[in-house]
Amino acid sequence: MNLKYKLGIFKILVFMTASAQNPSDRVILDSVQKLDEVIISVNTILGSKFAAQKRTGASYYLSSDDLERFGYADINRALRVVPGVNFYEEDGYGLRPNISLRGTSPQRSSKITLMEDGVLIAPAPYSSPAAYYFPSVMRMQAIEILKGSSQVQHGPFTTGGAINLVSTAIPDDFSAKLSSSYGSFNTMQLHTTVGQSFENIAYVLEYLNFNSDGFKRLRENDNTGFDIYDLMSKFKFSTDADAKLAQSLEVKYHFYDEKSNETYLGLSETDFNANPYSRYLSSQNDVMNAEQRQVMLTHIIDFSKQFRIVTNAYDNKFTRNWYKLDDVVYNNDKKRLATILNDPLSFPNHMSIINGTLNSDDDTLLLKANNRVYYSRGIQTKIDYHWYGENGSFHDIEIGARLHFDEEDRFQWEDGYRIDGGNMTLTSNGVRGAQGNRISSANAFASYVLYKYKFDKFTITPGFRYESITLNREDWGSADGLRQNAPTTRENRIDVFIPGIGFNYSFSNRLSFFGGVHKGFSPPGNAPGEKAEYSVNYELGSRFSTGKLKGEVIGFFNDYSNLLGSDLAASGGTGSLDQFNAGEVNVSGLELQLNYNLSDFNAKIQTPIAVAYTFTNAIFQNSFGSTQGIWGSVSEGDRVPYIPQQQLSVTAGVEHQRYEFNLNARYNGVFDTQASNGGTKDPMKLNDNIVIDLSAKYHLTKKISFFANVINLLDEVYASARVPAGFRSGHPFGIYTGVNITLD
Repeated sequence: MNLKYKLGIFKILVFMTASAQNPSDRVILDSVQKLDEVIISVNTILGSKFAAQKRTGASYYLSSDDLERFGYADINRALRVVPGVNFYEEDGYGLRPNISLRGTSPQRSSKITLMEDGVLIAPAPYSSPAAYYFPSVMRMQAIEILKGSSQVQHGPFTTGGAINLVSTAIPDDFSAKLSSSYGSFNTMQLHTTVGQSFENIAYVLEYLNFNSDGFKRLRENDNTGFDIYDLMSKFKFSTDADAKLAQSLEVKYHFYDEKSNETYLGLSETDFNANPYSRYLSSQNDVMNAEQRQVMLTHIIDFSKQFRIVTNAYDNKFTRNWYKLDDVVYNNDKKRLATILNDPLSFPNHMSIINGTLNSDDDTLLLKANNRVYYSRGIQTKIDYHWYGENGSFHDIEIGARLHFDEEDRFQWEDGYRIDGGNMTLTSNGVRGAQGNRISSANAFASYVLYKYKFDKFTITPGFRYESITLNREDWGSADGLRQNAPTTRENRIDVFIPGIGFNYSFSNRLSFFGGVHKGFSPPGNAPGEKAEYSVNYELGSRFSTGKLKGEVIGFFNDYSNLLGSDLAASGGTGSLDQFNAGEVNVSGLELQLNYNLSDFNAKIQTPIAVAYTFTNAIFQNSFGSTQGIWGSVSEGDRVPYIPQQQLSVTAGVEHQRYEFNLNARYNGVFDTQASNGGTKDPMKLNDNIVIDLSAKYHLTKKISFFANVINLLDEVYASARVPAGFRSGHPFGIYTGVNITLD
């Protein structure tokens, strides 16, 4: 256990003790608060639940205990206990999540800042931020969610917030862990870590395999699931403990390999209602092959207890080829999948080819190889200096800068197939590069300054961020697969200042108010003159505790002057990734978090209850037309699609030294899947649903535990989305059992 976590535990114990004793004991608590002020986290944005509660802005910290409670492998399920998080499911396992914070566009999580260990982790965060790769939540020891004005530290997306996934840390002492499980749909998981620290060197090694046959049914013995491998290692080299200038260098290497038999092809409404877990025969060859590799260096130098510099250098490469059905041709009439699935009665022959009931001619099924390579590399540093004033005030200034480059190399083609007797046969090989032959890239410089001033009960954190971004595209066109000729080029450049200010006032240890205002920003595309996304965002909230009840309530308002939409195939578009102006949007909402324990603090059995509620009202303020299936024609007053107004999560547990039970019930409200165009167009709503998960653990010894996790306990059948093409189901009832073994 490292120093940061030891201090965190110490603070919590003192807080509990001080709360139970008389007011004079606040002297002890005040000294702990000062201690917390000088703790500087490395590769995290919060570092602990305690720090999250002291932030001058909305923040949430999911600890290792939180993540282990249900043993989730799906990031969507892990985040559903956090207010202010919107998402819609796509594959039922969370392989490619669609996450929104405070009403940002959720498609492929492309409008939030995603990080792992404080480093941007989307395949190409500036030039192509759609998250076709997302880190495995199973190998994370914490998840940090930051919203509000203090997020100017983290960009480039500053409207909704930032999510940082904290990977397995190097242990202070020898530690080895093994977790293995097996369950429904032939789903298996094996996860093991081993690590140790010595005086000058420390390490951790990690292996994860997660695979499943999938819960959707195609032909007999067809696998609709996935097979994922994760390998991670960290080696840390440190100076002697008594060195005058303490330094350390950590080297991290991560490798990810995925094969998933996934498709963009959903179901028609009629077929979904009849058999929600089926797949059409024309998706039998759809497969995603992907690899991600990361090398990351973290250097820390402590000049004194008040002055620290942390520097990260990173190099990420992500390759993927999602080979999948894209178009259907009948009688020389080519139609996109979304067009057919949204209105199958108008295209009966196309639909019959899709479901395999009509034998087809050659080249009637067109499968596109969405073949791309992504690079993301850079160096970033942050300098932190803090001091105490003569009047008891506390000052902290953090300065950060990052040089970053990323690119997406798109080289795609389309093969032709026929279907006969339900089986597909290749009939033509597509010309390489004919369906996309270009490189999009970005060079970015980012910097920020955040100042924290605390005096007595009042804390204020003004700050600003600066982004200078140059976006380029080189396009060789469909006829130059060898890229022998000069490409056509285009460029867009933007420079932006992003200010923000937050405050916190503590009336007592049991009641505080906080709030702030900051500028929201999202980078534009590479089309010359294309404008960035801008907004002004406000929040006001309170943290409180009384008796056994603790909670947080926050109101927020995001005023978009220029919302950007993206042409993503994942959202029913053409997949060009071009952005378009959606104009003014207002997003208002309420976030509520409550925690209550039915038991006394010293009782042998603890019964905690947690409630998270989110109200989000996302409304277009002007009319416009788009070609995007997820929006369509929009009129003033329409709701932003895929953002439910109401969300509620209730978690209850029974915890004993030898066993524990936990239940989570999630209500996801009804939401539109298209804009209604002023009420003249069907918004194609998806119904609300309630999904209940259950977990149980039995601790045979301190080092051996058995567990069982139940997903969708009541086997609720629900449609999670209508994109990329057609209705998609959530995960049905599933039960998974296993064992955890710890050696230390």
